[in-house]
Amino acid sequence: MSRFWKIALAVIVVVLVAGFFIVRSHHAKGADAAAGAQANGEGQGKDQPPVPVTVVPVASQDVPVYLTALGTVQARNTVTVRPQVGGQLMKLNFQEGQEVKKGDVIAEIDPRTIQSQYDQSVAKLKQDQALAATAKNNLDRSTNLVSKGGQQYVSKQDLDNLKNSLDQAVATANADQAAIRAAQVQLGFTKVIAPIDGLAGIRSVDAGNIVATTDAIVTLTELHPIYVMFYLPEKNLDLVRGSTTDGSLSALEVSALDRVDAHAIAMGHLDVLDNTIDTSTGTFRLRSLFDNEKTQLWPGQFVNVQLKVRTVKNGLVVPAQAVQRGPDGDYVYLVQGDNTVKMQTVETATEVGDSHVMLSKGVKVGDKVVTEGQFRLKPGSKIQPLAPGQVPEAPTAEELQKSKTAGKQGRSGAKRGG
Repeated sequence: MSRFWKIALAVIVVVLVAGFFIVRSHHAKGADAAAGAQANGEGQGKDQPPVPVTVVPVASQDVPVYLTALGTVQARNTVTVRPQVGGQLMKLNFQEGQEVKKGDVIAEIDPRTIQSQYDQSVAKLKQDQALAATAKNNLDRSTNLVSKGGQQYVSKQDLDNLKNSLDQAVATANADQAAIRAAQVQLGFTKVIAPIDGLAGIRSVDAGNIVATTDAIVTLTELHPIYVMFYLPEKNLDLVRGSTTDGSLSALEVSALDRVDAHAIAMGHLDVLDNTIDTSTGTFRLRSLFDNEKTQLWPGQFVNVQLKVRTVKNGLVVPAQAVQRGPDGDYVYLVQGDNTVKMQTVETATEVGDSHVMLSKGVKVGDKVVTEGQFRLKPGSKIQPLAPGQVPEAPTAEELQKSKTAGKQGRSGAKRGG
């Protein structure tokens, strides 16, 4: 490359570098001007109108404390009905899914075979009773002969034999009576009786089949009352045990909620506290009892359980949306006397219903907290407090004019900075 082109290339590079630094300096001045305009805007922020927010005072009320768990509904009694004698199933006297009462005849088995055994036992008893009567008459006549005139017409051995024959005949008759009672029991078993009040499930056999004592006919499930089983962490054991003054667990109320916790579907009470802690899970088992009069609960159903262990008197309650989560924990925006706000750290104790929480620290009764509009606030912000459901008033013409003037000044400042 010639010397001329080398010099020309060097001049071009110098011109490009100089142009780059000039453009960069111009942009830096524009950024400084924008920063100055922003600073001026912040200085004017103190004159901005108050932020409309919804404010609610901290309320005082008695708050029930609940322990919650997932529970399983279990039948109080479940019986699989089986025949106690074999034979042909003649009749089923229930409908599947029907409520049956204790003592109802739910099935009938052909009784003819057992009836004949009963009749035979009755006939045998009459036969043996006749033999016993004959033996007694023989013994009585022989005894009378011996005592007549002091003459010995019958030997002592014959008297003993007659007496033994009578005893044998009486014993045989007693055995016949026992056989009759056994036949009566077996005959009664041909009518299958419901052992409990309960709901009949799907039958396991149809009428006309030959059934044995190992065959199931139907399963009956008791629904009134009914159990709900659930588990709690072992750390709650002392709290549950200490919640009653007289040691009666039935004083502790238990609520069964639907799966989305919308409402209580049944009310009951605690029935039994299990005697061991499951070492594999660190939980203990509890059983609650529900009347279940309207059959709200069904065996095998999963429900959310609330166990009421105590009631806090004069708890501090605020709407749940008032509590915000920050890097240092929960806080609320607390309204000051001059209608400014500050961030106040609080501690949440428990939920109160679906929309409120109880606070254990950070506020007192009557303090006002912001429940809506927090996203526009920072510590020291001026606010316009509104009641729940209240809307801010429309701006006046003077306020609108001030807003337009401030907007024009901001735009002109930005242009000068540019």
